[in-house]
Amino acid sequence: MVIDSMGIGAMPDCEKFNDIPQCNTLKNVCEFNNGLNVPVMQKMGLGNIQDFMGIAKEENPIAQYGTMEEKSNGKDTTTGHWEMAGVISEKPFATYPQGFPDELIEKFIEETNCGGVLANRPASGTAIIAELNDEHHKTKFPIVYTSADSVFQIALDTDLIPLETLYKWCKIARKILDEGDYNVSRVIARPYKVIDGKPTRISKDRRDYSMIPPHNLLNEIQEKGGKVIAIGKIEDIFSKSGITHAIHTGSNKEGLELTLKAVKNELDLDKIQVADCGNEDFEFIFTNLVDTDMLYGHRNDAKGYGKAIEEVDTYLKSILENLKDDDILIITADHGCDPTVPGTDHTREYVPILIYGKKLESKNLGLIKGFDFIAEVVKKHLF
Repeated sequence: MVIDSMGIGAMPDCEKFNDIPQCNTLKNVCEFNNGLNVPVMQKMGLGNIQDFMGIAKEENPIAQYGTMEEKSNGKDTTTGHWEMAGVISEKPFATYPQGFPDELIEKFIEETNCGGVLANRPASGTAIIAELNDEHHKTKFPIVYTSADSVFQIALDTDLIPLETLYKWCKIARKILDEGDYNVSRVIARPYKVIDGKPTRISKDRRDYSMIPPHNLLNEIQEKGGKVIAIGKIEDIFSKSGITHAIHTGSNKEGLELTLKAVKNELDLDKIQVADCGNEDFEFIFTNLVDTDMLYGHRNDAKGYGKAIEEVDTYLKSILENLKDDDILIITADHGCDPTVPGTDHTREYVPILIYGKKLESKNLGLIKGFDFIAEVVKKHLF
């Protein structure tokens, strides 16, 4: 279970990524909110990792706990999740702080027949659609923008242009980027509607079109006959590679409820199967909870961020209680996105790791070099 962007302190090389040493998403969110109410994660040992206001240290934590340091050269969703699955990205994905090259945009316009594009610059998604909504309605041109991350984002009002067209344009962009070796991590569909006069993004219809990852943990599980159940945007992050079952979510609440159902074996797997799987009796449930990042981190909303973390904790008691004797639960993050520091982009941070199992001995894991530690834990457990 990935609590998207819940970093716990700037890594030593953070300034290479245009971040400041004061970045610490969880610590700063805790302080902004005068502490958080997360009794289950506290009991697991979250407060033992470092000092977080309102999260006490447990004398006898029930889980293994520690800090992970990213090996890969990045601070984005794709890099973080791929590393958890065993893929180290030494070459960073490309970013485009001046906007995308003219030849790329011209090819996109030609192949989509969209007529033109608006923006083509780094921007906050909520700000750019508010700024350009009127022009978008006048021209029917899509809003194309990027950020400090390696993303080609396309926004449009789906009451003006069909959602299916947005997805089609995103697939065309993905093809152009791959053929041209632009090394862009993700193309993101950013649908919105004007609700009560305000352009509002529709989270449940967002889709990510990632580069196809190298062979990794998910492929190994599938090849050995197990199931890989992707909840949230995991299917998109891995471009469907190694995924046997997938279901998108519109909110953390939905993702948490689906995760609980998956743990209880109550999901209708036939309805969400997307690829062949074997008959082996083991499965890997991979959940991304994106609200912390998308709704609150990027929007500098530290209060909302805190409430989102507390919401996650309210589901953990039931999830832990429904784990079978041989199950384990791993809770972590993929990068930071500190809503209390200047800027709206991801931050290069360490991340927490909590590992619980009814047969596991609790202990301090200390500082772990590499998110790929998770892949090793999962392989040792499943195989």
